Amino acid sequence: MDIRGLEGSIVALVTPFAEDGSIDFDALGRLVDLHLGAGTDALLVLGTTGESSTMTHEEDDAVCEFVVRRVAGRMPVIAGSGSNSTETMKEKSLRLQELGADGLLLITPYYNKTNEEGMYRHFKTVLDAVDIPCILYNVPGRTGCSIPEPVVERLARHPNAVAIKEASGSIAYASRIARHLSDDFVMYSGNDDMVVPLLALGAKGVISVWANVAPATVHGMVTDWMEGRTDAALATQLSSLDLIDALFCEVNPIPVKAALEKMGYGRAIYRQPLDCISQTADARLTTAMKEAGLVG
Repeated sequence: MDIRGLEGSIVALVTPFAEDGSIDFDALGRLVDLHLGAGTDALLVLGTTGESSTMTHEEDDAVCEFVVRRVAGRMPVIAGSGSNSTETMKEKSLRLQELGADGLLLITPYYNKTNEEGMYRHFKTVLDAVDIPCILYNVPGRTGCSIPEPVVERLARHPNAVAIKEASGSIAYASRIARHLSDDFVMYSGNDDMVVPLLALGAKGVISVWANVAPATVHGMVTDWMEGRTDAALATQLSSLDLIDALFCEVNPIPVKAALEKMGYGRAIYRQPLDCISQTADARLTTAMKEAGLVG
């Protein structure tokens, strides 16, 4: 499926693990089915929320292949192929494309970082190599670096660069990036607490952690905005802030996996160095979930 011009709620899907640390494909299948029935507009696997940084390339391939087959063309599947090594990101991107991903999420280099020209070439190398649309991922809180605006401007002209996931948390940065949006290059909010503000800047949706537990709500909020019901969208955003904050009260995806366990979707099992949610954070999460009607 073509993700060019995609609007709405794209869920940043968790990767469920079994007690022995292996991937729990039964739980993963149930999560996919949940989103197929709840109006989610696309699935993103192997992102930050999917704990891909602690998974092997073989596990990445297995998750991508499983989800593509489970979805069977009913919604787009986007796969995270990022690496701080440009060559590794290219190799992963080509492999995930081969496995049927409809699009790719490409992250900035992390730890080693780079200069401005290196940032441009990091992305362009992959954009030149693949045949499917790609989303740039700006998340300096995770990577320690941001995509400079001039680099976004240059990359936005590449035919395989169709969007940017903007997760800096900075309205000022998002505003500057918004100047380079077009019918061919769009923006998605990467922060669940800033979806409506970025929609007001011209974004077309969100790549969402929140949508793991409230897929219909997130889809409905973006749909309301896109169809002119801006007051309703704003009301949903504001009324959901306590739940959103609770989902990020510890490092993502610790709280969202704990939330999904409470809802009966897999176990809250993580890859180290992530560990179980603290009692204090868990109590806060449970309260927010009850107030949102997600648990009794």
